[in-house]
Amino acid sequence: MRKLMRQIGSLHHLAVFEAAARHLSFTRAAEALNVSQPAVSQSVRQLERAVGVALFQRRHRKIALTDAGALLLHDVGEGFSRLEATLDHLGRLAVTRHVTLSVSTAFANHWMVPRLQAFHARHPGIDLRLQTTDKELDLAGEGIALGMRRGTGAWPGYAAGLIADEHVVAVASPGWVARHGVPADPQALTSAALIHLEEPYRARPTWADWFAAAGLSWRDAGGGLRLNDYALVLQAAMAGEGVAMGYAHVIDRLLAQGLLVRLGPWSWATGLGHWLVWSDRTPLSENAEAVCSWMLAEASLQADSLAGSAGGSRPVDVVS
Repeated sequence: MRKLMRQIGSLHHLAVFEAAARHLSFTRAAEALNVSQPAVSQSVRQLERAVGVALFQRRHRKIALTDAGALLLHDVGEGFSRLEATLDHLGRLAVTRHVTLSVSTAFANHWMVPRLQAFHARHPGIDLRLQTTDKELDLAGEGIALGMRRGTGAWPGYAAGLIADEHVVAVASPGWVARHGVPADPQALTSAALIHLEEPYRARPTWADWFAAAGLSWRDAGGGLRLNDYALVLQAAMAGEGVAMGYAHVIDRLLAQGLLVRLGPWSWATGLGHWLVWSDRTPLSENAEAVCSWMLAEASLQADSLAGSAGGSRPVDVVS
C-alpha cells in the first residue's frame, strides 16, 4: 500500500478517475462525486503526472480514454467491485442474527405464522422477520436473505428450493355450501359467484385458466368479486362471498379447521411451483441457512401430509 501511495499520491485520485472514465465526462463525474468540475480535472491531471502517461484524450466538449486509461479502468473497476462485494458481505455478517424473509401476505398469514412458534422453539436465537410484498424483489439489491417466487425454479442469479408444487382447487365457506350445495361437476361452477385474484405486478392463474384445465370454455364477463391480494381472496371466501381458487399448500389448515370447504375432487396441477429463493452471488449467513433448511423441512412434511390420501409422498427438490 505504501508503494501504491507513493506512485499515485492519493487513493482519491483513483476514485475520481473511475467516475470520470465511467461517465466519460468530467462534469458528470463531478456531479456523481458532489465536487466541482475543476476539482475532477485537477485530480485527473495529478494522477496522470504520477503515472507518467495520459489517461484521457481531451476533445471539444468530450473526453475519451487512451489505451493506458482503458487498462487502468479495467483494474480499478475490478478492484472497486471486489471491495463492494466484501463490504456487502461484512455488512451481512454484522446483522447475522437478523434474517428477512420476503413473502406474500397470504403465505405469511397461512403458511408462516402458524409455524412460527415451532420455528422459535427450534431456533430461539434467530430474529426472523417477515416482509410482505406484492412484488418480486431483487433480494440482493434490497438486502433481503430469502424470498418466495412462483415459477419453474430457474431464475438467473438465484438458487431455489421447492416449497410446494402448485395445485389449485375450488373452495368456499361452509355457509356458502349450505346455501348453494356442493357442485356436481366443474361445469356447475361456471354460473357461481366467483372471487377473482387480480394482482397488479405478478401473473397468477385465472378462473378461465382453471376451467380450461377442466376442459371447459368459460369467458370472464367481468362479474364477481375482484381483489388484488390473495389473503383478501381467502378472507372473502371464508366470509361466504363466493367461490375462490385455493392453493393446496396455503389452504390446508383452513380446510382442516372447517373455515373453508373444498368443492369436489377436482385439482389443477399447473406445472409450476412455489419456491424459496436466495441470491447465488453471495453466501447465506448461518442463520439464513438455518431458516432455509427449516422451511424446506416443513415443506417436505406438508407435502407428505397432502400426498397421504393418495398413498404417496414427495421429497423437496432443490435447484440452483
